[in-house]
Amino acid sequence: MPKLKVVLVALSALALSACVVAPYPRYAVAEPVYEGPVVDVAPPAPYVEVVPGIPFAGAIWIGGYWGWNGGRHQWVPGRWDHPRAGYSWRPHAWVQVGGHWRLRGGAWVR
Repeated sequence: MPKLKVVLVALSALALSACVVAPYPRYAVAEPVYEGPVVDVAPPAPYVEVVPGIPFAGAIWIGGYWGWNGGRHQWVPGRWDHPRAGYSWRPHAWVQVGGHWRLRGGAWVR
C-alpha cells in the first residue's frame, strides 16, 4: 500500500507541475514611443473625419492622424476600440525635435 501512495503522490506532483499562473498583461507605456522616420516636413492640419456610428456599447473613438508613408504625409483613419480599465488614450502627435519632425505613437496611458 505505501508503494501505491508514493506512485499517486509522484503522479499528482507531475500533473500539477504543468500548471502555470501568469499575471494579467498590463497596458503600461513608460516613455513616448517615436515611430517612423525623422522628417523635415511639418504635418498638414488635422483632417476632419466623419465618425461612423458606434459599433458596440462602450466603444471609444480613436481619431485618425497624419502618418508618414512613401516620402509624404498620409492620413491614417480613426477607428473604434474597446476601452481599457484605468487607462486613457493618448493620441498620435507630431513632435518637433531639433528642427525635424518625429511621430509619437498613440498609446493607452494611466
